[in-house]
Amino acid sequence: MKKSFLTLIFILSIFSIFGQGNGSRLVMKNLQEFDKSKFHFGFILGWNSSDFFIDEKPNNYVNNSLLSLNNISRPGFNLGIVSSLNITHLTSIRFLPTLSFQERELQYNFAGARDTSILWTKRVESTFLDFPLLLKMRTERINNFAAYIVAGGRFGLDMQSNKDVNNGSASLKEQIVKITKPDYGIEVGGGFDFFLEYFKLGIELKMGMGLKNILIQENTYFSNPIDKLRSKVWTVSITFEG
Repeated sequence: MKKSFLTLIFILSIFSIFGQGNGSRLVMKNLQEFDKSKFHFGFILGWNSSDFFIDEKPNNYVNNSLLSLNNISRPGFNLGIVSSLNITHLTSIRFLPTLSFQERELQYNFAGARDTSILWTKRVESTFLDFPLLLKMRTERINNFAAYIVAGGRFGLDMQSNKDVNNGSASLKEQIVKITKPDYGIEVGGGFDFFLEYFKLGIELKMGMGLKNILIQENTYFSNPIDKLRSKVWTVSITFEG
């Protein structure tokens, strides 16, 4: 995902450079009154790749027969709304309510009898209603192009939380890794704004890092080897603002 994003940015930047022209001709600036407005609204389309920061318990092989625990990311997508308040023409506060569909896998490799191993894969799916509040700082426009960075905090609710599932009577195949409904963390990233004729297009790469331990520890076969789970997600977004 990150390589695809960098390739996309490179292509767009090349188009932007050629679109600026050279000193021999005047380039018409689009949306010349855009930065004078106090508020801007729009929407977001995004793609994400999510997984976890995992803290394993010590001596897992001795205590839990665990040989390895691998964290596998899976693709997802985001839909959201942009609400932006301009502090200055280069600085804004952005509130971005977003619906984020995420999927990850935890791959356990346990020791079996007679030097064999047993592989289990547990899928963890989430549908987050996220509420990021970010500070955006942008460069001055170069004709119809600008770069920016963003940073801030995020609070989210997993609307697909499995916290009420009863693992007590479930077989190993049916047992799941349970995570909490609320989550919070920080987000940092950057991107580019392209001022088009009728709207502003933004291309952004952002990383979200959870600060909360979201594991519900029930001392089951699959939760017992884990001390803490924290969320991690890379997001590539396209924003449309008017």
